[in-house]
Amino acid sequence: MGGAPPLLLHYMNIKHLESLVEQHGTPVLLVSRQRVREAYRTLKAALSGVDLYYAVKSNCLPVIISTLREEGALFDVCTSGEIEIVKGCGVKADECLHTHPIKTDAEIRKALDYGIDLFVADNEHELDKLIPYKDRLKLLVRMSIQNPAAVVNLSHKFGVKPSETFALIWKAAQRGLHVEGISFHVGSQSENSLKYMEALEYCRDICRKSALSGIPLRIIDIGGGFPIRYLSGVMPTQQFCQPINEYLERYFSGYRIIAEPGRVLCGSSAVLAARVVGKSRRDGVWWYYLDEGVYGCFSGKMYDHAEYPMIIPRSGPVQTSTIAGPTCDSIDVLYENIPLPALEIGDVLLFESMGAYTTASASEFNGFPKAKVAAID
Repeated sequence: MGGAPPLLLHYMNIKHLESLVEQHGTPVLLVSRQRVREAYRTLKAALSGVDLYYAVKSNCLPVIISTLREEGALFDVCTSGEIEIVKGCGVKADECLHTHPIKTDAEIRKALDYGIDLFVADNEHELDKLIPYKDRLKLLVRMSIQNPAAVVNLSHKFGVKPSETFALIWKAAQRGLHVEGISFHVGSQSENSLKYMEALEYCRDICRKSALSGIPLRIIDIGGGFPIRYLSGVMPTQQFCQPINEYLERYFSGYRIIAEPGRVLCGSSAVLAARVVGKSRRDGVWWYYLDEGVYGCFSGKMYDHAEYPMIIPRSGPVQTSTIAGPTCDSIDVLYENIPLPALEIGDVLLFESMGAYTTASASEFNGFPKAKVAAID
């Protein structure tokens, strides 16, 4: 099958890969439990003293959740469905927090009945929903941090402005809610750790105001957003986190610090094997059709704006080519006008770093089933 990416070279040989593809067929997502462990241990070492709550929405596969639980991870859930998933993996309620800022009453009750008691809110209407349960829960107020440089701006939809965060904390306390702290998210795949310090500077000021008002805060939730490598390199995790860690140690040593990493823990854990099922010459361009597309694991290209490293099985003279998915929808095109050697029907292509926001957002549109999943270790 030609060359192999670093993940496969490190954890398996080509014969093992070919055996898995033959056993499971394609498309198949090959998940490395060892890579998940290494990612968790690396981030844990880089953020010493920070409790890591894995963002289940990034990839809810039981093999990943169970592996992280074995490593001592905690879990960030957003819905009743995610609660059922982690519950099925043996995760206990005191190992979870509920981070969705907007919830129905049924969602609140489901989480409380399971035993989760730490919630997030970012506006007065959400505070009112929580009042009937004020003796059973604690609250983090979600602050927005604008970060246009992030691949996905997670403060566009949620969060209260920094200048209004203390006011919301005060209103929550006046309603009898127990406010434990502040949460924020600098954006997904953020490559600038200075944004964390910007957010933490706001937190310092808000914590001072809260303390002076008799509302002592105890928790700072720094969210996620830690970057991973796709087509280009990123700063090593230890180096990226060093200024964050130093800032936390200097100014927040008396607080419980938590984070919600998702992509950085699961993103590099999986490789997708997809097969060429058709080819066509169209206006001088070779089109190759795979058995996986944007409605499947490549949903991350649409929703997560990710571009995945591709490994092809052939070499030789290149020609302008396009790679498309299997569905009847014309939007299901993966790569257009790229240089590729001639491919044949039956060739298997590999795509790296497909652990985050791929199978999690995949569908069965057009009757195509989701990719199979196989652990390689």
